[in-house]
Amino acid sequence: MDDRSFPDDDSAAVLDADIVDLLNDAVAAPPSPLDQLSLQRVKRRVLARIAEAQTTRHLTVRADEGQWQPFGPGLTMKVLHESGGIMSYLVRLAPGAALPPHRHPVDEECLVLEGSLRVGDLVVGPGGFHLGRQDVLHMRVESDSGALIYLRGAVPDNSMLI
Repeated sequence: MDDRSFPDDDSAAVLDADIVDLLNDAVAAPPSPLDQLSLQRVKRRVLARIAEAQTTRHLTVRADEGQWQPFGPGLTMKVLHESGGIMSYLVRLAPGAALPPHRHPVDEECLVLEGSLRVGDLVVGPGGFHLGRQDVLHMRVESDSGALIYLRGAVPDNSMLI
């Protein structure tokens, strides 16, 4: 094997044999473009290897991980992630629990996972999404039967509550 060819050892192959053959031919001959199918296969394999190497840089919080902490009367929260003043967190509302009217310094996304919420006259059930707009007064949020919600927005600040 000269230093311009690729190993034929399939037990340690990083690329498929036909791709190795194409690369060996490309080194030995004037360049010719790869067909689209081969280009797509190479791209998928390279991107898959990059993603695999970076998996440990992602964050995963399993349902039984993290710590629930008091958030207010009948409310508990579990922080999932916080960065740059933006937080992703879960809030559990006991039956009858409520948040008073308030404003958000940035848009706040809310996804109802279990139960239902009432925002004024609006009822949002499981799978429903509600967006609290930046600097717009948010009506009282309450749950008659209890709820679990996912929120993403500014880190909660009691001084925003009115």
